Amino acid sequence: MEGIARVCQRARWFVVAGWVLAVVALSALSGTFGGETSDDYELPGSPSDRAVQILEDGGFSSDAGTRAQLVLHRDAGLDEEPVREQVASIVAEVTDRVPDASVVGPFAPEGAHQLSPDRTTGYVTVGLPTQDAEATAELQDDLDEVRDAYATDDLTVEVGGLGAEQEAEGGPPSEMIGVLAAIVILLFAFGSVFAMVLPILVGVIGAASGVALVSLGARAVDMPSFAAPVAAMIAIGVGIDYALLVVTRYREALSAGEHPSRAVVIAQTTAGRSVLFAGITVVVASLGLVLMDLKVITGVALGIAGSVLVTMLAAVTLLPAMLAITGRRIDRLSVHRRRSTSDGGQLARRWSRVVQRRPWPAAVAATAVLVLLTLPVLDLRLGFSDAGTRPTSDTGRRAYDLVAEGFGPGANGPLVVAAALEDGAGADDVDTLADALAATPGVAATTPPVFSDDGDVAFLQVIPTTGPQDEATTDLVHRLRDEVVPAGAGLEVEVGGATAAAVDFADYTAERLPLFLAVVLGVALVLLVAVFRGIAVAVKAVLVNLLSLGAAFGAVVAVFQWGWGVELLDLGASAPVEAWVPMMMIAIVFGLSMDYEVFLLSRVREEYDRTGDNATAVAEGLARTARVISAAAAIMVCVFGSFVLGSSRELQLFGFGLAFAVFIDATLVRLVLVPAVMELLGDRNWWLPGWLDRALPRLTIEASRGPRGDRR
Repeated sequence: MEGIARVCQRARWFVVAGWVLAVVALSALSGTFGGETSDDYELPGSPSDRAVQILEDGGFSSDAGTRAQLVLHRDAGLDEEPVREQVASIVAEVTDRVPDASVVGPFAPEGAHQLSPDRTTGYVTVGLPTQDAEATAELQDDLDEVRDAYATDDLTVEVGGLGAEQEAEGGPPSEMIGVLAAIVILLFAFGSVFAMVLPILVGVIGAASGVALVSLGARAVDMPSFAAPVAAMIAIGVGIDYALLVVTRYREALSAGEHPSRAVVIAQTTAGRSVLFAGITVVVASLGLVLMDLKVITGVALGIAGSVLVTMLAAVTLLPAMLAITGRRIDRLSVHRRRSTSDGGQLARRWSRVVQRRPWPAAVAATAVLVLLTLPVLDLRLGFSDAGTRPTSDTGRRAYDLVAEGFGPGANGPLVVAAALEDGAGADDVDTLADALAATPGVAATTPPVFSDDGDVAFLQVIPTTGPQDEATTDLVHRLRDEVVPAGAGLEVEVGGATAAAVDFADYTAERLPLFLAVVLGVALVLLVAVFRGIAVAVKAVLVNLLSLGAAFGAVVAVFQWGWGVELLDLGASAPVEAWVPMMMIAIVFGLSMDYEVFLLSRVREEYDRTGDNATAVAEGLARTARVISAAAAIMVCVFGSFVLGSSRELQLFGFGLAFAVFIDATLVRLVLVPAVMELLGDRNWWLPGWLDRALPRLTIEASRGPRGDRR
């Protein structure tokens, strides 16, 4: 790291110019050659996928493409002739505006099922043969204009369906809100405009590069629509965080009387190494998601890994160059009197001593709170959000509610039962299956079977009595597959449809989560033992990180699944947790927690090597890192938490979970549980068997200084 720091100082202007050109080139390339996003949650070989294959073998469409609805409601009914004419005009205008779409109204022969039993609610289906993002956006605009043109006090018109996305809300993007909050926190922490600007630049460069890499990566792999904002969110957070650590070390060196060029080297060989270690940890944890073997997760994992890698490189190359250019001017343009770094340290030192005098009560109380916060995880349900989870101010949510009221909750997520007739089977066997399906508890209705031209394939829809997000619907899918479908003698039968596919995806991720968690824990444990040469301190770090993660999961379940506070936060309706979120949170939270863990334990180990006294080392380590960790955590909480203000429920959920995890980790864990446990362990924190010491590689993060040297 020292060599890199010196090279970046000598070629400071070339380094800055190179980064500027690289970011501009990446952005330009992504604008020209960037690919389209694809929210592909299909699981090859799953029951829902086999249902699609049966339908396609029979010549039926598997509903690929974009589908939307114009939902119509009139309290007095839709049958009156003037209303029928109005509905016909709506169909004609949509057909004229979107000539490539298939448009079917509720009064067409093939659309008879699109009129509710009481004939007060109906819908016009609009289907495009493509999922192209630009075509979908244009369809959304066209349908919004039709809605506005035909909606009256007497006739309600709303836009819904799979192809109708939530309308963009006004106001600044959530990323900008997070950056503005970070600016305020950095100004308060540093008291200098110059010192504030550098971390912001690193975060913004990381975010811009991450978004560009996601766009370019979409040419090679499936990138989900949320990959770019997630990559930007993580890059901004870790970029500002990493730069904050380095700038803080640089200013400490200057305050100690070091020359600016030497201060850069000191910052890079201490905090810079921590940044490198933490960044690589996040990258490795993110790439570990590829092992889940899910296309949609692989795409976002690569996006996060790429954005964090670029951000980390900026922190260890671009930042030293900018520090060399800034020099002692780092404290220019002060907004308040610069406080000594010991000001916050004295408070942290006194607090640490309070905890260390009563370690058992502190450890038990902190653990009890964390376990209590974790308890909701026992009720965790995985699934996917839909229009029913949006705020009622959204047209998609209102359309969803109209369909549920007019046709029943299950109409928003019908199941598709596909049957391939084997030798000797006939229409009577399909009718028998249909009767068995209709008689199943939890089934509101079934549609008549539809046969392929050759009669070898048939399908019918099953309308559940409950909505797509209801646990009873998930149970119904399993019951149909385990008990009803096997009774279809002479038939190869599969239960599919969007709702069943969501159940398959949730089941798949739930089965693999424990293994993924075990791999992440194992890798983290080995790295921490190798770095700090102590089994107890590494096990402690992994366990407290696990408690932080559990508390975050518990908060996510309580808010988004149970609905605690969703009205206050305007988060729409409660629903299962997005199936991809837990695995992403595991990877990111452990990566970020390692950042703070390494920064804190490096200082503790340094003091322990210098003094040989564990209690003093813990107190001094906490005192020297509390202020910067608190500032970094506050920035992370603001950046991640700002996504709760956005319009995407999956990003709201992900951002809230990460913000809560960082908050718990930087407060209850770092300020109470860690010093208490390390006090209880004493010198055993650093015990390592000789044979293991010799077997493990020696990874140096921050070189220990002091007369005691290395105690290993």
